[in-house]
Amino acid sequence: MEEKTSTARVALKYGALSAVVIMIYSTILYVSGLSQNKVLSSLSFLVMIVAIVLAMKDFREKNKGFMSYGEGLGLGALTSAVMGLLSSAFTMFYIQFIDNNLLAQGMDQVREDMEKRGMDDAQIDQAMELSQKFMSPGVVFVMGVFGYLLMGFIVSLIISAILRRDKPVFE
Repeated sequence: MEEKTSTARVALKYGALSAVVIMIYSTILYVSGLSQNKVLSSLSFLVMIVAIVLAMKDFREKNKGFMSYGEGLGLGALTSAVMGLLSSAFTMFYIQFIDNNLLAQGMDQVREDMEKRGMDDAQIDQAMELSQKFMSPGVVFVMGVFGYLLMGFIVSLIISAILRRDKPVFE
């Protein structure tokens, strides 16, 4: 009886590798002051997509060219969960111990965006109070993990449909 490759092992490998890439990229953005740039910050999701595709291809290759839709979906979700946990933990470490002004810069950017939209001071103050509650380190960590998991699940739905290859029934 042949042993089947574990989705967890492949997910841990690619989740950890991509998290390291995201940590390095995030550090570059933080140090250069470009972390508030939405386009550059969203490129980390491109890393996630590449990691999920590579993980699914690796898993399929190790299973003699076969991967079911469910295996692909689980693999992609687990890869993004590992990635989200590690990169969010790094972000919290960075905010707590290296640059504790990062959240304040984010709040300043939110205020600036609201002023550009023409909101009056009362609305801005009310929105800033609400935003302040969501900018605590714990909430930022949970939202980071949840964001990666949600995006990874959606991406995995699509990628696993494309890359799946079921075993023949009578083989």
